[in-house]
Amino acid sequence: MNVHDLDAATLSEQLAAGETTSVDITQASLDRIDAVDGAVHAFLHVDAEGALAAAADVDARRAAGENLATLAGVPVAIKDVLATVGQPTTCGSRMLQGWVPPYDATVVARLRAAGLPILGKTNMDEFAMGSSTEHSAYGPTRNPWDTGRIPGGSGGGSAAAVAAFEAPLAIGTDTGGSIRQPGAMTGTVGVKPTYGGVSRYGLVAMASSLDQAGPVTRSVLDAALLHEVIAGHDPRDSTSLTAPVPPVVEAARRADVAGLRIGIVTELGGEGFEPEVRRRFDEAVELLSGAGAEVVEISCPSFVHGIAAYYLVMPSEVSSNLAKFDAMRYGLRVEPDGVPHPSAEQVMAASRDAGFGDEVKRRIILGTYALSSGYYDAYYGSAQKVRTLIARDFAAAFEQVDVLVSPTAPTTAWPLGDKLDDPLAMYLADVATIPANLAGIPGLSLPAGLADSLPVGFQVLAPALADERLYTVGAALEQLLEERWGGPFAAQAPDLQEVAR
Repeated sequence: MNVHDLDAATLSEQLAAGETTSVDITQASLDRIDAVDGAVHAFLHVDAEGALAAAADVDARRAAGENLATLAGVPVAIKDVLATVGQPTTCGSRMLQGWVPPYDATVVARLRAAGLPILGKTNMDEFAMGSSTEHSAYGPTRNPWDTGRIPGGSGGGSAAAVAAFEAPLAIGTDTGGSIRQPGAMTGTVGVKPTYGGVSRYGLVAMASSLDQAGPVTRSVLDAALLHEVIAGHDPRDSTSLTAPVPPVVEAARRADVAGLRIGIVTELGGEGFEPEVRRRFDEAVELLSGAGAEVVEISCPSFVHGIAAYYLVMPSEVSSNLAKFDAMRYGLRVEPDGVPHPSAEQVMAASRDAGFGDEVKRRIILGTYALSSGYYDAYYGSAQKVRTLIARDFAAAFEQVDVLVSPTAPTTAWPLGDKLDDPLAMYLADVATIPANLAGIPGLSLPAGLADSLPVGFQVLAPALADERLYTVGAALEQLLEERWGGPFAAQAPDLQEVAR
């Protein structure tokens, strides 16, 4: 087996045993990126020199007998929405092309402190707005399972990097499902922690009350190990929780669902969900039931209004957050044509027109309208009321069950370009993931099998601050499925090396 095929937990064990070095592992990932990323386009920037220097430093510290973090020496890729010293942070947009931050996001700082070499920055929908990673100003990312299809979005670059074995670990962000939905479509494990469980300091905000960084990996245990590194209170983030980090690694190693009550959300699996997606979900539920879990149907009636509420709350916050890109302080600055002495407003208008793509403009306009005088109460105010109802539905459900489950996405990955002219159809891809963001609860997606040779995702949702339940159920189901498949899900992936040639 090639080094780049190994999961992070195995690599960590080999490093601790002296069987390999971080430099060897990091070089293997960089070689893999060179070999296949031309076909995938998961990365916007690769920092080979920085990654190898960090790896050499970890190897030297290990050789000196220093006590290192569990994942020290295992390389990681970072979604290009998190600030990184020495590497560009573009958010997939022309507006920030070439910008190199003077500081690290807290998540990035914690990864560096734990000794994880950073391979580079991954592609994404512009400012995290999209469900397919086709809205990047630098071109789409392609799904490693079928390079004619989308990898999901907005974090398709991170998911594709892990699915294509270019990185054993990656960081994504999830505002309405942008870790979990790409996870479902690329056959990776994606986790959105409890809102506030991972610092948002240095994460370029799309929608501040919804954004959350989290792990992207090839196994549930790897996700737990990475979650443990990046989580915890940060005084620089006013929304950061002071509660202890949940025992996620212990839960992933326990992997026992005996006696747990699992609720199937009635509203997340009906019309619009492909039959094969639903079939893989039902088969997974049967495995959990056979392992001793009690499975019941749970109704969350307000979920049917989730997309409508989200697409008012999110664009309203987008309109506010992106107002800072005014061509006056940083970012793209464009002088309007034919205007000898342009005003500040004319420069701003020209710069925003040139710097933002169509999807970003669409959401800014929608959000500005929803917040405008005379419409605030009718739209934004009403959406916030629906958000409260969704949170109440979750609270009522968790009084009856330990976790909720559903398919992660209603379909498998669709062909590139298939929904670009129909934004509403693309928005529906997040129907099952959005409620968790509106309520601030944690969610996990893991592979549940294939439908027409494409990955299908299984979603687990837990109460706020009970993230460990995601890992208990996810790891147990992963083990059950691997027994059925005869090995890890990723082993079923097509030979991308041949595609790249």
